[in-house]
Amino acid sequence: MSEQEHHEPVCEYERAPVPPGALLGIKSYVGQFAGEHVAGTELMIGPLFLAAGVSAFDLLVGLLVGNLLAVLSWTCFTAPIATRVRLTLYYQLEKICGRKLVTLYNVANGVMFTFLAGAMITVSATALGVWFSFPMPGLGDLLPNSVGWVVAVVVMGALFSLVAAYGYRIVANFANIAAPWMVLVFVTFGIIGLRQLGLTSLGDFWQVAQTVIWKGGAPMAGQIKFTFWHVMFFAWFCNMAWHIGMADLSLFRYARKSWYGAASAAGMFVGHFMAWIAASILYAVQLHQDPTNTTVLPGPLAYRACGVAGLLCVIAAGWTTANPTLYRAGLAFQSLVPTSSRFHITLWTGLVATVTAVFPLVTMKLLNFVALWGMILMPMGPVIFVDFWLLERWGLRRNYAEAAGISFNWAAGLTWFLTMAACSWLVLAGGIQIFFVSLPGWFVAAVLYVVLSKLLQKTDRVAPLVVERQA
Repeated sequence: MSEQEHHEPVCEYERAPVPPGALLGIKSYVGQFAGEHVAGTELMIGPLFLAAGVSAFDLLVGLLVGNLLAVLSWTCFTAPIATRVRLTLYYQLEKICGRKLVTLYNVANGVMFTFLAGAMITVSATALGVWFSFPMPGLGDLLPNSVGWVVAVVVMGALFSLVAAYGYRIVANFANIAAPWMVLVFVTFGIIGLRQLGLTSLGDFWQVAQTVIWKGGAPMAGQIKFTFWHVMFFAWFCNMAWHIGMADLSLFRYARKSWYGAASAAGMFVGHFMAWIAASILYAVQLHQDPTNTTVLPGPLAYRACGVAGLLCVIAAGWTTANPTLYRAGLAFQSLVPTSSRFHITLWTGLVATVTAVFPLVTMKLLNFVALWGMILMPMGPVIFVDFWLLERWGLRRNYAEAAGISFNWAAGLTWFLTMAACSWLVLAGGIQIFFVSLPGWFVAAVLYVVLSKLLQKTDRVAPLVVERQA
């Protein structure tokens, strides 16, 4: 254990493999995923599907397929590498990419996680808005509109940051406590909402779904039309940075078995299926009662359905999602200065997230932000995948930056920059919506990294490659 780790309130093995005695069982991951993905942001995303004019078939079937693909991505891509190497994403990338390149990536990763955590804080603050009756931002607002809103965001941000700073075990324990209750409340949201829309028997569900809730048609002003493909790719790739982008190497390094990646189903099908549907139903109730009220505010939506219990659920749901997000961001920034305290850096990261949460820009454009975030961070996922599974099979060196003693692996750097450039060109010049560019981008990055690694390692002055068997 390093001297720095001795001074941490909690040792998180930021620059060492997680030892056997610190490994966690499947229960921690089921609770973590259920807590993180049955979240306050579900009360934002569900209504935004409705605002995008999605039909009932496109939403329900698109969510089934997309969430299954997400679970398979965690199970087949992320967890197998994490349980073999047991390093944080950032330290593993440092070995592959070199200190200077991974610094650029960690800044981008930390910034994106910080903004996302800010969105979670925003969601929970809407519950306090109902409790204390202060004005809150609407769907089109980008700036705060009351002092009460600012105070509520600061209070929520301080609480979330403190829990995240105490490390993954505390994050997982908090999620395990909160998740079961939150799941029940979200189920209640859906049942009450359906009753308010006039549903009296399950046999009438499909008719109500098609004609009252997800009616299709034109999207609301400022939104784009969503089809089956939009829903499927969004459900699959809204967590792209976590699974095929490999950010959850940091979480699954604690897992005893690689199949624990299947625990992500607790988040995808309870959260990104049931909770999104329940939130859509609540928003449909709001529009049914007042078609002019298009604001998307989780607090009021939950309060109309379940009263105080709904408000408590919004606070807890935002909390359980912000905690692991701030934890990831703290790891990203702490890796920039390895001798620094992850505990204190996580607190500072929470402060920045709180400042961003005051401005509702990210939250009100959450679908687009998540797609952009995935596109930016995605290329390093195939770099890690190819580096771990394929390079040695083709006579190339793994962890090249560490082996060669370089601070910038140009093969990895050019892969990241060229893939982002290609995806951006498809969006800006090719007219392809951002939801659809990351899948081909993943394969482009994988091919680029192999080709560029062969070119770079032709001039390799490192000792001859000795192929090591994987654990």
